[in-house]
Amino acid sequence: MEEMPTELSGAPAARTFSIGGSLTVSRLGFGAMRLAEGTGPSSESLIWSGPDDPENAQAVLRRAVELGVDLIDTADSYGVGANEKLIASALFPYRAGTVLSTKTGIVRPSPHEWIPLGRPEYLKQQAELSLRRLRKDHLDLLFLHRIDPHVPLAEQIGALGELREEGKVRHIGLSEVTIEELGEAARSAPIAAVQSRYNVADRDNESVVEYCAARGIAFLAYFPLAIGTHAGSTGPLAEIAYETGATPGQVALAWLLHRSPNILPIPGTRSLAHLEENQGAADVRLTPDQIARLAKAV
Repeated sequence: MEEMPTELSGAPAARTFSIGGSLTVSRLGFGAMRLAEGTGPSSESLIWSGPDDPENAQAVLRRAVELGVDLIDTADSYGVGANEKLIASALFPYRAGTVLSTKTGIVRPSPHEWIPLGRPEYLKQQAELSLRRLRKDHLDLLFLHRIDPHVPLAEQIGALGELREEGKVRHIGLSEVTIEELGEAARSAPIAAVQSRYNVADRDNESVVEYCAARGIAFLAYFPLAIGTHAGSTGPLAEIAYETGATPGQVALAWLLHRSPNILPIPGTRSLAHLEENQGAADVRLTPDQIARLAKAV
């Protein structure tokens, strides 16, 4: 693993970030995908039918807002619309300042299939359905969930751009894209955010993080707690957790907050206890030495 960029330091992590220059949110958000988990015949998670315990899912969402979370991420494909309905049932009318991020551009023909579909008419239709399910007159942040390789990117972004011009979408984002794709998309409409997998153990999107940071683009890090073997009792996260009085998961999230001011981790959970633990990561301060040790952990 190469050395991390020099701007990574032990300075206190910024608490907020302004998405698109107009939506200021706390940097620790909440990813609602796991609240759409159900169990199929083989007891595997399908993100297909909505939560097995809706009351608990609603309680988690409400507690997240109580703890100061004002960025909640979902997608029209999570529970095939059920996740968006769940958020509205728990939080509508929304607290002032709450930013809802959703995604479109994936079709679910069956519980096991996630297929990109970027035809402009489909993207516009799904945005309208998201507005209805979320009980919103506009979408704060709409991501193209995946680029459809069978439709020109300019047409896909153009459809979202038209929704933005109509006032139905405030800001546009992309998910799991390269720097080249991000640059191409930006020629069709302003891009305010990118959402991709990134965590202390998985830094494949390092160059995209840097590209976004240089341009003031928010980077929503999903799967931010995929720490694998680093969560072991002798790993670097565990060692630093002991030194700071935090948990390994909190250290992993704190590393993301220290990594770059444009990174917005969106951890998800179905547990109230884990939710509160995750939010406590905002108070964890890492020293330059601890950050350097984590930088060499992969």
